Amino acid sequence: MLMSDPLTPSPIVVTVDFEADGIQHGFLRLPYSRDDSAWGSVLIPMTVAKNGDGPTALLTGGNHGDEYEGPIALFDLARRLSVDELTGRVIIVPALNYPAFRAGTRTSPIDKGNLNRSFPGAPYGNPTEKIADYVTRHLLPLADIVLDFHSGGRTLDFLPFAAAHILPDKIQEAACFAAVAAFGAPWSVKMLEIDAVGMLDTTAEAMGKVFVTTELGGGGTATAQTAAIAKRGTANLLRHAGILKGEVERRDSRWLDMPSADCFTFSELDGMMEPLVDLGDTVVKGQPIGRAWPIDRTGSAPFEFTAKMDGILAARHFPGLVRAGDCIAVLGTI
Repeated sequence: MLMSDPLTPSPIVVTVDFEADGIQHGFLRLPYSRDDSAWGSVLIPMTVAKNGDGPTALLTGGNHGDEYEGPIALFDLARRLSVDELTGRVIIVPALNYPAFRAGTRTSPIDKGNLNRSFPGAPYGNPTEKIADYVTRHLLPLADIVLDFHSGGRTLDFLPFAAAHILPDKIQEAACFAAVAAFGAPWSVKMLEIDAVGMLDTTAEAMGKVFVTTELGGGGTATAQTAAIAKRGTANLLRHAGILKGEVERRDSRWLDMPSADCFTFSELDGMMEPLVDLGDTVVKGQPIGRAWPIDRTGSAPFEFTAKMDGILAARHFPGLVRAGDCIAVLGTI
């Protein structure tokens, strides 16, 4: 992975003034020379809303381009936000990996870059690494609290939850979990990542930021329920941070832990998935949770996946066909 160079200017040009009061709608303009536009650019929409001194929230969606609750909530917030409601500043980037968002894909169609595995990025890297570098060196330093929306995209489906990570700094960790509680998703998770290298999450946390992420559904779409959770949670987080006027709308949220790698089940073969439990169902260690049926002949027995721990099914593989290496289930514990 290329590393961000503090001495090299970012090629990205911002069309808003982060220090000006008021509401500004503009772009992060990423130069991108291509066959159909020699001096072309990628224009990443953004909004900055500021009213005097106070905390700054950085709100991002579309880190993966096939996840829609964040973009829905943040495009809506950018249109509705009134400066009179604010004390401080809100930086809104509804579709951070804009090429992927336009294509409806997890990774960028330009360079196949997975933005949430490209941090801290590099100003001289590929387009995805340039976006990561700009966020690392220019947006994160402005922020006190960061909300980066995710859901399952086209390949996973989740119980709708907000999450933060177990951190070495317990004061920072407590602040992150307090923000998760304020978000008020139906489920709240103390999260274990299976692939944390290059993430916005870990980059923001290393800078000491209060960081919240989500997994609000999946299947490459959103629902009325998950979009409403995203909108309400964003407003709650801004109220919790003291940026948006009003009281946090408290909702019951059940907490889940992801204590070990036993939470995750991976397929070792290609096949057709038959779920044996549904999201939110309770399982016990050794219980069958799914089958992968061979699809190249009849008469063959399916491979059966069993739970490696007691827990609740928090996520599942979404498409009907599974390939070797795919994550087919994630368990959490209450």
